[in-house]
Amino acid sequence: MSSLILTLPSREALSGRDFDRIRRLALEYCGLDIEPGKEELVASRLGKIMRGLGITSYGQYFDTVVADKSSQALVTMIDSLTTNHTSFFRERQHFDFLADTVLPALTTRNRIDIWSAAASTGEEPYSVAIACKEFFSGRGPSVTILATDISTRVLATAKNATYEAQRLTGIPSALQSKYFLRSKVAESALFRVKPEVRSCIRFERLNLIEPFNSIGTVFPLILCRNVMIYFNAETQADLVRRFYQQIEPGGYLFIGHSESLNRIPHDFDYIAPAIYRKPGVLGSTTSGPGGMA
Repeated sequence: MSSLILTLPSREALSGRDFDRIRRLALEYCGLDIEPGKEELVASRLGKIMRGLGITSYGQYFDTVVADKSSQALVTMIDSLTTNHTSFFRERQHFDFLADTVLPALTTRNRIDIWSAAASTGEEPYSVAIACKEFFSGRGPSVTILATDISTRVLATAKNATYEAQRLTGIPSALQSKYFLRSKVAESALFRVKPEVRSCIRFERLNLIEPFNSIGTVFPLILCRNVMIYFNAETQADLVRRFYQQIEPGGYLFIGHSESLNRIPHDFDYIAPAIYRKPGVLGSTTSGPGGMA
């Protein structure tokens, strides 16, 4: 019995020139700072995309990305080079601070706007929405959460709001029953966020190194967690400066617990690990003109 052996063309090694071109493109496009020494990681992650495209040369792949006028190939490249790891109620201290300090200062408002600036697959903004619903218990201000990310792929997952059971392990069972619907498909282990939580959130694609022209409001709280670790100090400082302008006096910036503002210039007051406040006192008024409808 004869056998058919299919031989696929081997992938070329990642050259220093192509690595540098990829590094510069990622830095210019979204501030992603790929340090020398990451050649093996870049080759491995991009190699998976190249196999799907039938491309064996990193130089050809780079040219393909640059030639794509839709920029979708570039977004896919950035997706592959970053880690979109997240979970519900990740870094619990932030949610304790939200309930104990931030929300009590906002109870007299008619409306609260919060920005999840790197929403990834949606666990963070949905967690914030659930925390707000638990705090206000159906009373108090309406809450609107702007959830942005550079990746159209993760935003599609976030909008769908459907998660496997193991993704809900950080949520107490009482909250799971209260805010999630189990799939009606037999033996399915999928859960979807309930409409009353989904309705609090508006998803938009946003590249954080670009101007925030579409934002149009200031916030009592911005979350940008576990993103600045990918940026160099200059990009971090510029982003923090622009976040400062988008936060109300007395408002807060939450960053990841693996991140710090110690090495960059900024005007925030340090409150606790990964929690910073703009000087001032949060007022009782709602967000200013141009806020989200």
